[in-house]
Amino acid sequence: MSAQDALKKSGLSSVAVLIGLQLFSRLFTFILNQALIRLTSPEIFGAAAIQFDLILSTILFLSREGVRTTILRVKSPGPKELNLSFMPIAAGIPLASAIAWTYASYAGEELRTRAYFREAVGVYALAAVVELLTEPFHNLSMTQLKTNVRVKAEGSGITAKSVVTSLVLLYDVRKVDGQGKLALLAFALGQFAYSLACLAVYVEYFGANRLRPYVSQKDSYLDSRLFRLSATLTWQSIVKHVLTEGDKLILSWFSPLQDQGGYALAVNYGSLIARIVFQPIEEVMRLYFSKTFAQEAQAKGALNDAATALTSLVSVQLELSVFFLIFGTAYLPVLLPILLPPQYIATSAPHILAAWVWYIPVLAVNGGLEGFVASVASPKDLNRQSRWMVAFSLVFIASAISLYRLGFGDASLVYANIVNLLARIAFATLFTKSFFASKGSGNLISIRGALPSFSLVLISLAMKITIAYDGNRRNIVTIVGKEGRISLMNKDVVQHVGLGTALAVVWLSFWWMSSGRKRTLRPRS
Repeated sequence: MSAQDALKKSGLSSVAVLIGLQLFSRLFTFILNQALIRLTSPEIFGAAAIQFDLILSTILFLSREGVRTTILRVKSPGPKELNLSFMPIAAGIPLASAIAWTYASYAGEELRTRAYFREAVGVYALAAVVELLTEPFHNLSMTQLKTNVRVKAEGSGITAKSVVTSLVLLYDVRKVDGQGKLALLAFALGQFAYSLACLAVYVEYFGANRLRPYVSQKDSYLDSRLFRLSATLTWQSIVKHVLTEGDKLILSWFSPLQDQGGYALAVNYGSLIARIVFQPIEEVMRLYFSKTFAQEAQAKGALNDAATALTSLVSVQLELSVFFLIFGTAYLPVLLPILLPPQYIATSAPHILAAWVWYIPVLAVNGGLEGFVASVASPKDLNRQSRWMVAFSLVFIASAISLYRLGFGDASLVYANIVNLLARIAFATLFTKSFFASKGSGNLISIRGALPSFSLVLISLAMKITIAYDGNRRNIVTIVGKEGRISLMNKDVVQHVGLGTALAVVWLSFWWMSSGRKRTLRPRS
């Protein structure tokens, strides 16, 4: 099979489906959060979205990340290879119990005294275990390229989570005592509903017999080589998880629950673009790279196509990031009074959202490059990357503490993550260039070829200056600050937003005609 066939079969055609899933899930979650933040205090929202979510992500990430990446590397995984999918379940049950007990015992006094705190922690741990039961189905759907099944499962889960959380919160406000006694339990039950709904959809499609591993008297239960690789990747995922969730770890220790709620809300909004646009592309490209180098690692055509795909991916991410930097920084002050209720305006949310605009470009590029590294790196390379990630974590911690002391507040975590990701991007770039050089194709990767064109940068700067001049001339920031949401009816604000909308259409049209169409529709050879 050629690399071009692998590209097609690995699911570039499914990018639209995955973007649709992310668009649905994120916008649905966005709408839900708009309701939830009005039904709960910043303290409760911070506990659920920062601390409880950290429990869940830690259990899931450490249990399954290494196994998922390992299975994607197999050209045509059979029953024995897919047996690896049951390892996260075996590891997840004791891990969930240990993490839940430790957290419930050592959480802050302010949180431990909340109603139904321990029950909520237990439900979150149980939800993680139920979600791990979907791993055999998830990996099977990924290897068989049945993206529609995954979309249906996760879409059903998001709907169930939203409905259950909202209903319990509404019941709490209207029927209990209006004091938020069931608030923590509401988020926990919503997460449990998500896991159950996902599992139900997978079982309906694949059948409950897929929950039993393949057993043969002739073959061993697991492929020993894949097991060792998954162990290496799992060890690396521990370091990577600390880096990925480092902001939540630091925030949980140093910030009050109110500011944790503001941070959680800001990150939820700030990550919309990254999750909707960039993550689906990265997932499909990771699958493509894994399959391509599993079967055509030495083929010149495969190397050429992979280099083209990677360069195009990074280029599109950088070019679209320029768009978000221009219009995000200009119009965020207008959006804040609409997005944030009054009680969240007083938290760190506005400052964190302003920092997130600058975080999006490095987050996107890092995801694409590290996806390539995870797809092609040998166990030796992965161990070397793990050692470097320890150093990156020290860079993150040092940056965060220094910025806190300089008075940047909780936005310090976002800026520290930018510094951390820039270091990881540098490592991934050097690895990528050395990888292709080792194959005798070092000239295929060009950093300059991935950068935005001079004409695009020039038109972007012109638009940035135009928007800034118009905003200063109309005194938009002052109007919005004084009038809040009512300012949306103000003539100057309406005209300023109209100018930005027109310029955004012009920018996207220019980008599509000059480079976007070439990079997204056909790879260069």
